[in-house]
Amino acid sequence: MITLIASGGIISDLTEPFGVSWLPFGFQVLNFIIVIIVLKKFAFGPIMAMLEQRSKRIAEGEEKLKRIETQLAESEERTTAALDKANADAKRLVEEAKESAATLSEEKTQEAIAKAQGILVKAEANAKAERDQMVTELKQDFGRLVAATTASVTGKVLTEDDNKRINQEALASVEG
Repeated sequence: MITLIASGGIISDLTEPFGVSWLPFGFQVLNFIIVIIVLKKFAFGPIMAMLEQRSKRIAEGEEKLKRIETQLAESEERTTAALDKANADAKRLVEEAKESAATLSEEKTQEAIAKAQGILVKAEANAKAERDQMVTELKQDFGRLVAATTASVTGKVLTEDDNKRINQEALASVEG
């Protein structure tokens, strides 16, 4: 069997030209292991924990961002739905107002026509009453004029019966 460490062994043949001595080399290896353990516990451990916390916060932030985007999309949908409903209600109200205005306009037009016809009927009645009154007054004046003319032509004073008879004859000739 081949000796590895003893003089003339494979390892010593490799290490002697480089000037490696085993005791300091062992302490260096032990020192290296201690440094690795200390770094792992006090440096890499907290750094890794901090990086893991950051990763969690980033993941939570991305999750919150997704929730916010979802809520925003839902909010936009609700807003769009509310606007559509409001627009539909507004259109319906406008149509109802137009119909109501048309109905009211028609009613007011009918009322105005009825009032105008009533005014015309009253005006015609008043005109007829005035004409009848004027005809009556004219007949009376005509009768008096005929009686006065007859009295002045005949030269005699007419009695009440004569006046009535002359008025009736004059009216009959005017009306006939």
